[in-house]
Amino acid sequence: MKRLRKEVEVFLRCPRSMRILIVSNMIYALVLPVIEIFVAAYVMRNSHAVSRVVTYQLAVYAATPVAFYLNGILLGRVEVKHLYAAGMLLSGVAMMLLMRSGVLTPQGIATYGLAMGLATGLFWANRGFLALATTNDDNRNYYYGVELFVAALAAVAVPALIGWFISGASLYGWLGGTADRAYRMIALAVLGLTVLSAILLERGSFRNPGRTHFVFFRFHALWRRMLALALLKGLAQGYMLTAPAMLIMLLVGQEGTLGMTQAIGGVFSACLLYTVGRITAPHHRMIVFACGLLLFLLGAVSNALFFNAVGVLIFIGCLVLAKPLLDLAYNPIEFQVVDVVSRKEGRNEYAYLFNHEIGLFTGRCLGC
Repeated sequence: MKRLRKEVEVFLRCPRSMRILIVSNMIYALVLPVIEIFVAAYVMRNSHAVSRVVTYQLAVYAATPVAFYLNGILLGRVEVKHLYAAGMLLSGVAMMLLMRSGVLTPQGIATYGLAMGLATGLFWANRGFLALATTNDDNRNYYYGVELFVAALAAVAVPALIGWFISGASLYGWLGGTADRAYRMIALAVLGLTVLSAILLERGSFRNPGRTHFVFFRFHALWRRMLALALLKGLAQGYMLTAPAMLIMLLVGQEGTLGMTQAIGGVFSACLLYTVGRITAPHHRMIVFACGLLLFLLGAVSNALFFNAVGVLIFIGCLVLAKPLLDLAYNPIEFQVVDVVSRKEGRNEYAYLFNHEIGLFTGRCLGC
């Protein structure tokens, strides 16, 4: 209890705006596993086609940079917290519309993917800027350690609970014995969580970026190197977000197996992330990033060599650890580069966040 009180005191010493952002993101962390994993599983279940899962994911990726661009225009007129809350709410609405759809045609999947991409773009554009605006280089490791600690716990509990719920609907006749009805109940819960998270966020006070031009084509050499890293990150993301659901459904089992597999190693991952974020300094970020890359490499190579249920389980287990470690190191590195280059070039920070998203988008398309 003494240790716990100490950790609470550390949290309470953070600026109020940073605390509100962390708590709001904690609530929304319960939504992210559903959007990232089970929407793809729903498409796979109802279409029985890998190509349609990829179509959905590509539509999401295509709409995301468009949302970043529209968000940049709106930031001069609308408060950043309103846009962030809108992104949360739109993601819940988009999921509800998808789950209520009866027949998933390629055109329909692409349309729902575009809607989710717009919501996702609004969400991540403002999430990134708010994290940049409410933290500094000294407390960013802690900020991402706490945020990813909660996200890792959610990545354990949410997929396991949802997988059990969907499988139970089919096995025990809940909700008429159909998995699609279970998916609709999940979508309704997601919408409720997005509303709660948005309401909490509205209690904070956050600065908007300056109302200036944010589309540029020439940048400092350091930022060009950052863009190359963004392209590689996007390349891996295209695989990370698309492959797990398809591999589980094809080689291992159904949603119950998908949920339990996501839970493997998750508790250990959460504790590891909080500890790493709490004790590491800025100069440790490259070591953390390298560890995440090696874990991802180990899982991907194992899956490629075996390409069976065992290979998939090893891959998912490595991914549960690798993905948050990569994010924990990558985001503070990106923000530190933004801090330096924006001062050198005298530009709005959002210009770099928008440009970074273009690099990610290019990599994601190549990944898919």
